[in-house]
Amino acid sequence: MRYLPLTPADRKEMLSVIGARSVDELFKDVPAKARLSGPVDLPPHLGEIEVERALGALAAKNIAAGQVPFFLGCGAYRHHIPASVDHIIQRSEFLTSYTPYQPEIAQGTLQYLFEFQTMVSGLTGLEVANASLYDGSTAAAEAVRMAARITRREKTIFAGGLNPQYAETIRTTCGLPPEALIVCAPNFGGSDGIEKLIDDQTSAVVVQTPSLFGDLIDLAPIAAAAHAKGALLIVVVPEIVSLGLIEAPGAMGADIVVAEGQSIGNAMSFGGPYVGLFAAKAEFIRQMPGRLCGETVDADGRRGFVLTMSTREQHIRREKATSNICTNSGLCVLAFTIHLALLGETGFKRLALLNHQSAVKTAEALEAVPGVKLVTPAFFNEFTVRLPKPAAQIVEALAAKRILAGVPASRLYPDTDDVKNLLIVAATEMTTDTDRTALARGLKEVL
Repeated sequence: MRYLPLTPADRKEMLSVIGARSVDELFKDVPAKARLSGPVDLPPHLGEIEVERALGALAAKNIAAGQVPFFLGCGAYRHHIPASVDHIIQRSEFLTSYTPYQPEIAQGTLQYLFEFQTMVSGLTGLEVANASLYDGSTAAAEAVRMAARITRREKTIFAGGLNPQYAETIRTTCGLPPEALIVCAPNFGGSDGIEKLIDDQTSAVVVQTPSLFGDLIDLAPIAAAAHAKGALLIVVVPEIVSLGLIEAPGAMGADIVVAEGQSIGNAMSFGGPYVGLFAAKAEFIRQMPGRLCGETVDADGRRGFVLTMSTREQHIRREKATSNICTNSGLCVLAFTIHLALLGETGFKRLALLNHQSAVKTAEALEAVPGVKLVTPAFFNEFTVRLPKPAAQIVEALAAKRILAGVPASRLYPDTDDVKNLLIVAATEMTTDTDRTALARGLKEVL
């Protein structure tokens, strides 16, 4: 039997109590174009076995990252995750634990959150870090809101290398009016002169490094220009492994650093769950969103851990809250912490070096293909090439050959003609010489 908890009479009574004439009226605030005009295009009823077969057939149309040469990036990266990470996080005391409101029975959870914050602080070069947010994009949005509270200004500048999906998340979350937002044009292979756009009304400058196109950005001059006008520099790091080789953003003057932590301990998983990293200068700690875990001592002088700097407004008074993200990606944080602890500082640097070497080899292989030009002068594990034909067409042709060649820039900038021949390619420690050979050979054939 189908599970139908409410009868028509039940629904009618509920609608009358809340003053609605129909169920459709409950959805009047949802734009019409976002609503379905009819039932979903699926069979109305199938048995369990038939449903499993139908969904299995749909799933079989996907190409998994590990099945073919894989060069996709743009904020989600394929890295090796030690089997021990998954084994540990599936222990019941980790997998089923809930929010550590009672420190006396949650010391284990609080300790790994504290260790995680310590790691994030070390990676970013800033004094304080929180216990994570949902993902890199929502962390970026919270950073913009935090900057507005600190500076009491609204104007925000997006650098040209900021992932448009991050930019859209910031717009949606912060509700920035058009007049308060300056978005630099897509930029690759050089500076977009963002320093000249900063004025006395600027709240924050949002810069991504490595940029969407793979460029490594010198943050120091941007930080100096922002601070001269009383603005803050927010740095977005989409590939946390890059901080194993490049200078920490905090050391180059960043005020707030947000990052996507998926690359460490967390699989791509079709887009989530991921883990947002958030760090800032100590002077801004009371404006930081999310949770912070602190170290203390108990009545007997023994080391202990507690949630700190979190007001009740975070949980019960939305309009007065510093942030309305009142949780953290706990299990993903644990996976991140375990993986990074297993690597250690030396292992993390070695992993970053392997990524860079892999990308250099891949770029050299593609540059050897007639008509392909590298347009990213300095990169970590992701770079952009210009093709003699539209990149989207090339990607489709290579996908038919079971090669996932990268992300066409036109997918992220559909209305910008200048980028239609640009292909963004990522290579990690998982990329083999065989993969590179297949990509180069495939490109020659389809070009």
